[in-house]
Amino acid sequence: MGFFDFLKKSKYVQDLRGQKVLVLGLSKSGIAAAKLAKRHGANVYLTEGNDVSQDRLHLVEELKELGINVEYGGHSDTFISRAYYAVTSPGIPPHSDIIQKLKANHIETISELEFASRENNENKSQKQFITITGTNGKTTTTALTEFILQKAGLKAKACGNIGIPASDLVDKEDLDWLVCEASSFQLEMTEFFSSFVSVWTNFTPDHIDWHNGLENYFNAKTKAFKYAAFAVLNAKDEKLVEFANNLKIDKDTLFFFDGNIGDNCCYIENDEIKFKEFGDVKTVIKLSDCPLIGHHNYQNIMCAIICAELASNYNRRITTETIKNAIMEFKAPEHRLEKVREYNGITFYNDSKATNPEASIVAINSFNNTDVALIAGGRDKNTDLTEFCDSIKNHIKTVILIGEATERFEQNLIKNGFTNIIKETSMESAIDKGIELNPDVVLLSPACASFDMFNSYEHRGEVFKEYVLSRV
Repeated sequence: MGFFDFLKKSKYVQDLRGQKVLVLGLSKSGIAAAKLAKRHGANVYLTEGNDVSQDRLHLVEELKELGINVEYGGHSDTFISRAYYAVTSPGIPPHSDIIQKLKANHIETISELEFASRENNENKSQKQFITITGTNGKTTTTALTEFILQKAGLKAKACGNIGIPASDLVDKEDLDWLVCEASSFQLEMTEFFSSFVSVWTNFTPDHIDWHNGLENYFNAKTKAFKYAAFAVLNAKDEKLVEFANNLKIDKDTLFFFDGNIGDNCCYIENDEIKFKEFGDVKTVIKLSDCPLIGHHNYQNIMCAIICAELASNYNRRITTETIKNAIMEFKAPEHRLEKVREYNGITFYNDSKATNPEASIVAINSFNNTDVALIAGGRDKNTDLTEFCDSIKNHIKTVILIGEATERFEQNLIKNGFTNIIKETSMESAIDKGIELNPDVVLLSPACASFDMFNSYEHRGEVFKEYVLSRV
């Protein structure tokens, strides 16, 4: 299927003028969707189930000044009735009361990402989506892809789960490419979402409660590929290789990364990253020239290379030299194996975004033959720790535990034969202990949620960085 055939197949056309559109949630994505619907002529009703704090009331007034109806503290029948459809925020799970109520009233409910895609199809200056999903690695891959495209002179902007709702960007005339980080929450309620390239970085268990099961979580991710012109999948992930075998897509539009598979792929050979398209191979960059460390980051780089090459074929030629230079200039997003500083021979890394064991494993496995003190712990997700403990035994010298998960993590580590464990009561005391041990590396990679001690993983990472940088 060629790209223009794909456009004809997937294009969902709608006219919102005069239609009643219901938006759920006074979130960033909800506000963006409400404004986009209003700009496109809809009668917009935004309903927020919770009360609105004083410092957010100005958002309500701003929307009302635009002619958008707003209620909060509950969802009234007046707002819900006769809605053309509802646009929901990613924070509202599908089993919530409001979603079930909409279903009972036969009101179609779609995600903000789906809504942005539909409105993009209506736009004269239609943008092309590059969509990146996966359990881990989404943000780094999204940011790097955006960076390469911008360095090549393409009008590209990152959006979605990375912070800017797609609905804020589809009307921007100075953009041609939307590089969208898509979470499973956003993809859950998509039906006609179309993308030029869709990337699946990896698949491991996460968000099981939200999706009410692992299969539902997996199926949500697959929706990124229903109307994708090109699919990019992880050759090292058995689940995704199986998915590729069942994917109804022309083999010329399927690319693998991290494996020399078929005629279209990106892989590592002789410590170099190589790109192959239609059987033609070229070297893009040496691993020694990559500023991002760890094999998981090499995978992120390979994904971004494929996206850039495909965008190049569609839009303009991007040279290999441009891609290489952009990779070399790129700096990792905050809280993702982010190098903070070197102090007295110790290098500090902030990987606070690792909120599950699988994410921590990829960071831990980045260090070989190195004395590493790992700071882990937080609010336990009660996932299996066997592989996490195995990774620690192979790569970590000392584990410093903090937070609610301390006891279970300690028990599992000891059960798996690792006993060099220190327990601390705060981030600051854990860092002090790490410095006292004088390792090569102090790595914060918690493998847990942050909410026992911090407001978010970002807050946790900031506390880590601020204290590390405060040390003389």
